[in-house]
Amino acid sequence: MTSVIVSHDAANALVAHVLRSMRATLARHETFSIALPGGSVATSCFPLLAKAELDWPRVHLLWGDERAVPPDHADSNYGVAKRLLIDACPIPIANVHRMPADEPDLDGAARDHEEVVRAIRLDLALLGVGPDGHVCSLFPGHALLNEHERWVRAIEDSPKPPPSRLTLTLPALANAREIVVVATGASKAAVVREALEDETSLLPLALAIRCAKTATVILDEGAASSLTAR
Repeated sequence: MTSVIVSHDAANALVAHVLRSMRATLARHETFSIALPGGSVATSCFPLLAKAELDWPRVHLLWGDERAVPPDHADSNYGVAKRLLIDACPIPIANVHRMPADEPDLDGAARDHEEVVRAIRLDLALLGVGPDGHVCSLFPGHALLNEHERWVRAIEDSPKPPPSRLTLTLPALANAREIVVVATGASKAAVVREALEDETSLLPLALAIRCAKTATVILDEGAASSLTAR
């Protein structure tokens, strides 16, 4: 099932949706786990999320992907989350499951981290989307789109620098209870329309939406501007 939300304030719409999902899950289950993105979604939404009144000791944080840089590097997705979310809310550090993309053996790190992801029920995967339609570090036409077994993989030839990363795969996203995609700006309009309206699209965004148990797509007016039905 896929639902689309169009809002002039996508960041607040996203945070409101995530909080509803968190609170509903925590009413039924002991914990709530969320895979976080980097990029503009992180910078716009994490400060809002950090202010939310939640039972943070029951929340677990994971990531959709991570660049092969130290955790304190400016390009680290974990580093952004630490500054804007982790340090600003009372989540126990034991509940923060960083992708170890700075390990010298990336494939070994991917296999070790896959055990962590499989052991934690992933309730929600929060995804940004690039103008090319990539999600996590799953890029158009890349061989990782053909992965059907492993949940975490290393990528050494990312078309977007840096080339080395760790990423969740489509099977991992398919096993999440829900994926939530947020896209803002007219530069995303073409891929959003293709992903939502072309059932044969091979864009990573389209594949992620089609494989999801439940998908919610949150757009601003620019990203939604090419949709034929609003």
